[in-house]
Amino acid sequence: MFLLATIIILSYLVGSIPTSIIITKIAKGIDIREHGSGNAGGTNVIRVLGWKQGLLVIILDALKGAFAVVVIARLHYGGLPFQNVSPFDDFTLVQIIAGISAVVGHIWTVFAGFRGGKGIATALGMLIMIVTVDMLVAVGIFVLVVMISRYVSLGSILAAASVPLTLIFRENILHDNIQSYNTLLPFVVAVSLLVIFTHRKNVIRLLNGTENKLSFKKKK
Repeated sequence: MFLLATIIILSYLVGSIPTSIIITKIAKGIDIREHGSGNAGGTNVIRVLGWKQGLLVIILDALKGAFAVVVIARLHYGGLPFQNVSPFDDFTLVQIIAGISAVVGHIWTVFAGFRGGKGIATALGMLIMIVTVDMLVAVGIFVLVVMISRYVSLGSILAAASVPLTLIFRENILHDNIQSYNTLLPFVVAVSLLVIFTHRKNVIRLLNGTENKLSFKKKK
């Protein structure tokens, strides 16, 4: 139990690293949460400082999720402190637990008053290590929606929703026979719902027509 708790705590702490706050403090001496949309995420950094810093934040946030899944989860050895009734092997289940812990850390970071980002990039880094094909589809949808609408929030919401839908399509229409599908699907649905929940205010602004659009103009 102690080892699993250590993995959860370490993953949470890695996810909690406030990359957007750190980058904007270094680049411009500001707290990103006091500018733009007020969100501590890569999109707001792009809006306030430009693509260079924003993409750096997004990449670093995604690496947090990937690091938890690929590196921290490997601290696990031996059996689990509970009966594993899922079709996943013990290590894959630990990877899922570590990845979710990192996403939770990003959203509710202990290093910045529990006011973090919305978890999109960190969830991307986690899920691309577990459901690669479905995440690549989600990335394509995100890019397409943002390029057409210039609403990053809309792209994020639709991309998150597309992951479980892609799983369902591949398993039931294409008959890909995805390993551990019956357990993987509710897990992916839960993560997608968490990401959509963090965008609830964006949904209201989208419905009201007050959501900020992303500008592709270069920052001066």
